[in-house]
Amino acid sequence: MLTGGPLDVLTGDYLAELTMLILGRDRLKNPDLGYAKTFLRQLEEGLGLAHERGVRIVTNAGGLHPAGLADAIRALAAKVGVPVSVAHVEGDDLTSREDGALTANAYLGGAGITACLRAGADVVVTGRVTDAALVSGPAAWWFDWAPEDHDRLAGAVVAGHVLECGTQATGGNYSFFTAHDVRRPGFPLAEISEDGSAVITKHPGTGGAVTTGTVTAQLLYETQGVRYLGPDVTARLDTVRLADDGADRVRITGVRGERPPASLKVGVTRIGGWRNEVVFVLTGLDVEAKAALVRSQLADTLEGVADAAWTLARTDHADADTEETASALLRLVVRDPSPDRVGRALTSTAIELALGSYPGFHVAAPPGPAQPYGVFASSSVPAAEVPHTAVLPDGTRLPIPAASSAPPAFEARGSGGGAPEGGGGAAPPGSGAEPRETVRAPLGALAGARSGDKGGDANVGVWARSGPAWDWLRDTLTVDRFQALLPETRCLTVHRHELPNLRALNFTVTGILGDGVASGHRFDPQAKALGEWLRARHLDIPVHLLPPPEGTGP
Repeated sequence: MLTGGPLDVLTGDYLAELTMLILGRDRLKNPDLGYAKTFLRQLEEGLGLAHERGVRIVTNAGGLHPAGLADAIRALAAKVGVPVSVAHVEGDDLTSREDGALTANAYLGGAGITACLRAGADVVVTGRVTDAALVSGPAAWWFDWAPEDHDRLAGAVVAGHVLECGTQATGGNYSFFTAHDVRRPGFPLAEISEDGSAVITKHPGTGGAVTTGTVTAQLLYETQGVRYLGPDVTARLDTVRLADDGADRVRITGVRGERPPASLKVGVTRIGGWRNEVVFVLTGLDVEAKAALVRSQLADTLEGVADAAWTLARTDHADADTEETASALLRLVVRDPSPDRVGRALTSTAIELALGSYPGFHVAAPPGPAQPYGVFASSSVPAAEVPHTAVLPDGTRLPIPAASSAPPAFEARGSGGGAPEGGGGAAPPGSGAEPRETVRAPLGALAGARSGDKGGDANVGVWARSGPAWDWLRDTLTVDRFQALLPETRCLTVHRHELPNLRALNFTVTGILGDGVASGHRFDPQAKALGEWLRARHLDIPVHLLPPPEGTGP
């Protein structure tokens, strides 16, 4: 990013829910740690370049110890002979308020970053801020926006959300990845204007692609509802408009902002207990009977274990021409507050079945010891109670007041101009909902998807690539249809939101990830592939909406 073209501010997003748990364990071993050490290694190569080119650096790599990372950067700068001023933002750490928590951190906004840049900082380090604050904070500094400039701030927040996952906006993890060369996608950048609009692009000559599709996919990622709540502003995702602005350029306009809520989200991690797993390989005939035999043989061993989950994945094929494709996988995951009940004694017992169980007995990995796992939960705290503080380059501590907040807004599930959950709504005349010839085909032939985790919940954003396809998608993919296509969600609460400007639906699946990614109870613990599973499901699609078969088009 520093060598590929001009930049004013380089941002780095190092924090995720799982990262906070990892940093918390680091801090237990050494109170001087708790920040992302990889950032320092990267900075050793890039600090001089940034200084030469006048590029400011803003990062949340401070994690649980932003002051410690700021000191480490000063030491690094002295070592490599680069004169830089360093500031940091703190006040997010609320661990002492949460009994039994490993970490508890409020999600701060960008105002502290703005204050540090206004004070002349070359490098700004934060702890837990919202991912988008790494962009909205610098934008507010550059254009001298006021806290009441809600539309402008909301535009920058949307740009920040597009940038936060790097190459996910330039073709990485993209449903239609075969349309572009995404082997080495370039990182995205945002050209932000004074009115809050932005152009998403990338440096010339870099790989991947920036299209309305790649930007739409990232806009839908890990969002819930049409209101994107933040500490500085609430961005209305149903007002976002995207337009092509040339090759690898997508313009974002029309974003409306509202006052932020009066409370801040607090992410809390705890050590949840101990886990272990064994994967049995079942080859050839009688797979179900083989699985039943193993389960019965281990039933006594599993008595007293707090949680034991069995999953049989039928990856086997009849009359397969390789042993691997003739095999299914039986996965046992155990969790317990005590490492002894799910430790090597348990996994060794499983292996000791080898000479007296099903024919062809073997496992995917040798037995191992129990491993600790974490759980994630979120709560809230009044913004006025969080000591958001900018520590300026000269050491001055500047309190950052909470933004003027709005009263709690009622947002009906399924709002945003669309039908309530479970319903499709009446289609307007000529919408494409009239009876047409249909064919059984995967949803992905017509729609893209992007999914991810928010604590124990998952979101699945689905978008259509044409107006007629959107009319059909909006009317067809109700909550009931979504749950029918993804049976694992049938017993869970699912909410649907419409984003007509993006031709998209956003579904939130409550509780599908249990205690969050670190508990690891699900095959796809971060729900990253949930959207691709949905795209692979078949339903009746109007023939005229489907693209022509390859080789038949003009």
